[in-house]
Amino acid sequence: MRRVLLACVTVSALVAVGRGAPLDWPQILGPQRNGVYSGPPLANAWPAAGPRKIWEKAVGQGFAGPVVAGGRVILFHRVANEEIVEALDQRTGAARWRYAYATAYRDDFGFDEGPRAIPVVANGRVYTFGAEGQLHVVDLATGQRIWSVDTMRRFGVRKGFFGAAGSPLVEDGRVIANIGGKDGGKGAGIVAFNADTGAVLWTATDHEASYSSPVSAVFEGRRQAVFFTRSGLVGLDPATGSVLFQRPWRSRSAASVNAATPLVIGDLIFVSATYETGAAVLRLKGSQLTELWSSDDVLSNHYATSVYANGYLYGFHGRQEFNPSFRAVDLNTGTVKWGVDRFHAGSVLLAGDRLLIMRETGELVMAAATPDAYRPIAHAQILPPTVRSYPALADGLLYARNNDTHRDVMVCLDLR
Repeated sequence: MRRVLLACVTVSALVAVGRGAPLDWPQILGPQRNGVYSGPPLANAWPAAGPRKIWEKAVGQGFAGPVVAGGRVILFHRVANEEIVEALDQRTGAARWRYAYATAYRDDFGFDEGPRAIPVVANGRVYTFGAEGQLHVVDLATGQRIWSVDTMRRFGVRKGFFGAAGSPLVEDGRVIANIGGKDGGKGAGIVAFNADTGAVLWTATDHEASYSSPVSAVFEGRRQAVFFTRSGLVGLDPATGSVLFQRPWRSRSAASVNAATPLVIGDLIFVSATYETGAAVLRLKGSQLTELWSSDDVLSNHYATSVYANGYLYGFHGRQEFNPSFRAVDLNTGTVKWGVDRFHAGSVLLAGDRLLIMRETGELVMAAATPDAYRPIAHAQILPPTVRSYPALADGLLYARNNDTHRDVMVCLDLR
């Protein structure tokens, strides 16, 4: 244990004088939006009582998980009739600043009425997308408003089942979001805004919004923005909005949703949904997508994105309300290597050769990322149920929150 701690301190010191990227978790699914943690090493075991709790904080409503950047934890939640962005000290949980605005969002199904989309921190700014489609940008250091756009009104967005939930993609001076609206007589399914001013740079597609967050990837030397909209998979030129490829991928059921983020592995794209839609691995060559395999019986993700390691996918198969299984699947063939039935829904991250699985029950599980068999290493009850928000893992510290109307809390745990 002393050697592990010493290694953590040494690696942290080396990273701190460099770019610092491994110490942060600035957006959904981490620095590369693929659920992969690359910071200081984690401990190989936990105490009987679970990982050490550094701090705990009562929070408001919302499915939006926390992010971590520049020594601050950014919490996006709802208290009373306000959506609130708060900055907390990463190590102590102490409040640094607070930014709030009014919201009247009501969930038609009686679920949580807080924000759903995880914030994005980029270039010293915090970008949030509220449940009513309010896009706000504030300064990371002070919390001062820079600009905001009410996308629901600006683009005539029809209210979906569960409000706006996809985190925008922020890079190269652009904020690109799956808005799902109209812009006069043309589509505004996907919209790019100037990151400094909020001015609209371009609009593209007539696709309705999904609950999936886009990713950025390079194919054949060309950077593309990859979206999984309500209609299907779309690749765009982030500079112009030109559609470079698309593939319909949607259930025939009107009550369906697309929620998991696409995974890009080299020239392959893994896309997955439930509601009898299924998963597929597609190879992109130019503007053409070639299917390696597709099936609704392999790894159909409801809301939690799978992770990839050494030729294999690990993730949840089946709808959340039907107690899904957890599986390991060969990326290239779709062969299920192992599965654990009735595992409970949740989310999964990859840390080296370990899986960190956050179950909806509030149990955190560490397991080996191996296709040989399901091999749990440690587990601990870290939160009261229900936990649907994605956690953040930064500098060896896990930040996780639950979604319980009686006791909403966020905890910071030391996994080093």
